[in-house]
Amino acid sequence: MAKILYTAHAYVTGGRDCQGHTSDGELEVNLRVPKEMGGAGGGTNPEQLFAVGYAACFESALATIARRRHLDAGAVAIDSAVSLLPTGDGGFKLAVTLDVALTSVADRETAADLVRAAHDVCPYSNATRGNIDVTLLLLGEPI
Repeated sequence: MAKILYTAHAYVTGGRDCQGHTSDGELEVNLRVPKEMGGAGGGTNPEQLFAVGYAACFESALATIARRRHLDAGAVAIDSAVSLLPTGDGGFKLAVTLDVALTSVADRETAADLVRAAHDVCPYSNATRGNIDVTLLLLGEPI
C-alpha cells in the first residue's frame, strides 16, 4: 500500500437532514434535502459538497500538470455540476460536468490537453472513473 498523505475525518448522523462536521472543527454544515427533491432546503447537500470538492481537486491537478509541463496555467475557474439520477432499479447514480476556464492558455488544443491530463491524475477523477459519467468542457465546449 502507498504511503498515506492525508486522511480527512467527518462525522454525520441523520442522512440528508442532519448536521455534519469534520474532526478538526473547520467544517460544520447543515445537510438538508433540496427543495427540488421535495425537501425544505435551507442547508447544503452531498451533491453540492461533492461538486465543490471535485472542482477544487481538479483545479489542483490542472495546476500540477501545467507545472510539470513548465506552463503557466494562470487563473483557473471550474464550474462543476453534479447531478443525481435514478438508476431505474430503485437506486441512484451521479453524473458530473466540469467546465474549465483556462484563459491564460491561448492555444485551445494545449488547454484541452491540460484538462484531459488533469482528469488522468485528479483523485476524484480516479475514484469515479468507470463509475459515473464525467463530461469535460473547456469554456462551455466539449473537449
